[in-house]
Amino acid sequence: MSFDLGKTPPKAEKRPVSNTIHGIARVDDYTWLRAENWQEVMRDPSALPQDIRTYLEAENAYQKAQMADTEALRETLFEELKGRIKQDDSSVPAPHGPFAYWSKYDEGAEYPCYLRRGPDGEDVLFDGPTEADGHDYFSLGTLSHSPDHTRLAWSVDTNGSEYYHLRLRDLADKSDSGDITKDVGSFAWCGDGESFVYVKVDENHRPNQVFHKDPMGAETLIYQENDPRFYVHVGRSLDGKWLIVHTGQNDEDEVYLTPANDPLKPLKLIAKRREGHEYSLDMHGDSAFITTNSDGADNFRIMKASVDALDESNWREVVPHRAEVLIDSVIVFADHMVRLERENALPRIIIRRLTDGEEHTIAFKEEAYSLGISSGFEFDTQTLRFTYSSPSTPSQVWQYDMEGRERKLLKEQEIPSGHNSSDYVVRRLHAPSTDGVMVPLTVLHHRDTKLDGSAPCLLYGYGSYGMGMSASFSANRLSLVDRGFVYCTAHIRGGDELGRNWYEQTKKSGKIRTFLDFIAAGEMLVDEGFTARGNIVALGGSAGGLLMGAVANMAPSLFAGIIGQVPFVDVLNTMLDDTLPLTPGEWSQWGNPIESAEEYAGIAAYSPYDNVVEQDYPPIFALSGLTDPRVQYWEPSKWVAKLREKTDGKVPILLKTNMGSGHFGKTGRFAYLEEVALVYAFALKAAGKA
Repeated sequence: MSFDLGKTPPKAEKRPVSNTIHGIARVDDYTWLRAENWQEVMRDPSALPQDIRTYLEAENAYQKAQMADTEALRETLFEELKGRIKQDDSSVPAPHGPFAYWSKYDEGAEYPCYLRRGPDGEDVLFDGPTEADGHDYFSLGTLSHSPDHTRLAWSVDTNGSEYYHLRLRDLADKSDSGDITKDVGSFAWCGDGESFVYVKVDENHRPNQVFHKDPMGAETLIYQENDPRFYVHVGRSLDGKWLIVHTGQNDEDEVYLTPANDPLKPLKLIAKRREGHEYSLDMHGDSAFITTNSDGADNFRIMKASVDALDESNWREVVPHRAEVLIDSVIVFADHMVRLERENALPRIIIRRLTDGEEHTIAFKEEAYSLGISSGFEFDTQTLRFTYSSPSTPSQVWQYDMEGRERKLLKEQEIPSGHNSSDYVVRRLHAPSTDGVMVPLTVLHHRDTKLDGSAPCLLYGYGSYGMGMSASFSANRLSLVDRGFVYCTAHIRGGDELGRNWYEQTKKSGKIRTFLDFIAAGEMLVDEGFTARGNIVALGGSAGGLLMGAVANMAPSLFAGIIGQVPFVDVLNTMLDDTLPLTPGEWSQWGNPIESAEEYAGIAAYSPYDNVVEQDYPPIFALSGLTDPRVQYWEPSKWVAKLREKTDGKVPILLKTNMGSGHFGKTGRFAYLEEVALVYAFALKAAGKA
């Protein structure tokens, strides 16, 4: 199979718009693809202007035509992917008082049912397939039972815009209240089990107000965030006593408390916001456990304070900062504190007894693996739930006795079509970047794959926001690995795999390090015989799509193909548009080109859309969603239009816009596999393996 360059691709009309900022004049030919009524389109996709719709539909038709010869392959891939999913799967029930709650898929169902077991037997609380019936897109936001187990709060988004509308359900008769709370972000029950607090999302899709809603439907504003850089979140502490209001951006936090039984009481401030101070909160009765990077604790430390003396001068250190160990997350139970740490890109779980401070570690032996911890619903428990997987080992759910130190396997991911972990090899390698820094790589390949440079490679990267990429299991990847691909995750700077500094190095002018690390990863795989130059397919999504756009400009000959899923490629224009949902809060990451000429120049130097030039690009596939509030559809649309202009139709440049979904594509556990199959078919075709 090969791309048909005889097919005529769409050609976006040029409508030049010029602007001058910091004395620098720029002309953008494709800015018209940004709908002026984008906020309306988010709520009603039919409001998209016709000229834009016509162009996007033409691109979709061209993408279908170029991928038509992969139809049989995609069907085969889809059946493989589907065959690795247990049809009648269910989660492990989570205890909460007299009940246990869990989810369950019926055979063939796209969406799960949510159930509980109690003194009177099993009961279906929420029937996903029934509720989703009639919706092409169906995404649950909140699904939360009340503290007294009598009500269920549930919210749903039906077009991908992430505007969730919330209802309350009486669990005695399964009836929903007629009152609908619109545009809900996060949610938390109050102590009475009848009233609740929620965050409202504004017209610019920013969660910035916290309301209390009583059983009669009356609403009271209890917090207003006026800084557009800050997003607000509400939650309820595990001990049930406190409501927690968190406001912040990527590297600055401010947290408040109020009693769950008296939510209209004035909020207690934990620590006033200041630039660079990140912190989070776990409650233990009248004690606050604060995970903070204050006083140079880049990888965080854990402090303790009384709710009656929350000033930072009263914080007492419980777990000190360590330069090589990142504190990733913390859960505080009645008798124990659990933290997930990471050192040298590998996680571990530490259990600390609160009475005497004694600690022990849950240990693992594989060369690369992933861990996750879960709080469940219960505060007063000796039991911890955690998950474990590796690139070759399917996900496992374990129950761990924090006092007895015994673990019990509760569930192991089943692969109905069969899976033998010993058929696969997992390696942890290190690639030297341009400045000598060693970049960790997690490599997965079939044991029969020849490592003589002949194998194609799928190289995945993200590298932003301090989000480390775990060495976890993915059943989907096996469809490529079983076909001879080497699958590599590059733990490039911008994540936090090697600590917080691994992320801090890539802010603003340092962002180039992310791209150079990824290119270095590819070069090292070539040098070591895992693959060959021009035989690597690169994959990344969202901010990882920015990475795809950058490396396409910087090192096109390294790649056989590049796949950008909802790619953030129009960085400069987006950071100049402070009306967009995320822009103000992102200035701390990329820089503020509105106020700073230096930061403008820094972004302009790498922004993928602004650096497309006439050169030999590999085949490129961009995917987007019309109602995406995170990376708006026009970013990949403009990028593709400019790439096609600069390559003059000599390279296959494909764009697929999901006209009825947003950032995360199709919903439904099988429906989304159609897009996975399409992406994998493109990878196989680009690598000459289709």
